[in-house]
Amino acid sequence: MIFYVLINKKVMKKILFLFVLTSFIGYSQQNIDISKSFVKWTGSQISGKSHFGTLNFKSAKLKFIKGDLVGGNFIVDMMSMSVDDLTGRGKKSLEGHLMSDDFFSVNDFSTSSLTLNNVKKVSSDEFNAVGSLTIKGITHDVSVKFFRNLIDQSMSAILTFDRSKYDVKYGSGSFFENLGDKLILDEIELEVTLYMI
Repeated sequence: MIFYVLINKKVMKKILFLFVLTSFIGYSQQNIDISKSFVKWTGSQISGKSHFGTLNFKSAKLKFIKGDLVGGNFIVDMMSMSVDDLTGRGKKSLEGHLMSDDFFSVNDFSTSSLTLNNVKKVSSDEFNAVGSLTIKGITHDVSVKFFRNLIDQSMSAILTFDRSKYDVKYGSGSFFENLGDKLILDEIELEVTLYMI
C-alpha cells in the first residue's frame, strides 16, 4: 500500500510538471518602450468644447501566449499629465487644475493603474479585454479594446471611463445641479499607444 502511494505521488508530480510545462509553451511577457509609449486623454463639456493631452507610463507590460494577447499591467505617472491643445498660461493653469483635488489629486495619488483580467481574441489583430482600473485609490472594471499594428508590431488601445466613479467631482452632473453649459461630461476617453521593446 505504501509502495502504491509512493508510485502515485511520483506519477502525480510528473503530471503536474508536464501541465506546468505545457502551460508556459508559447508564453511570453512583452516589455513596452515607455519612452515612446503614451496615453492620450480627452475630456469634453456639454457645450461640445473639449480638451486633450497626454500621460506617460511608469511601467507597462503585455502578456502573450502563442502570439495572442492574454494579459497586461500598466502604471501611469499622473504627475506627467499634460494639456496639449493649449499653450502658455492657459496650458499651465488647466494642468494645475487637473492635478489638484478638484480632479485627480496627484500629490496624494501620483499613479494610476490598469490590470487586464480577461482578454478575448476577436481577430488576429483585435482583442477585447476587461481590466481593473485604479484611479485615486478606487478600482472599477472597465472594457478595453486592443488593436495590433502588424506593420511595426505596436499596439493601441481605447477605453472610456466614468470619472464620477473615481471621486473626480469638479463640474460633474453626477454631483452638482444647474451647471448649464459648464457641465463637464463624466466620460473620459483614453487612447493608448504602445511600442514594444
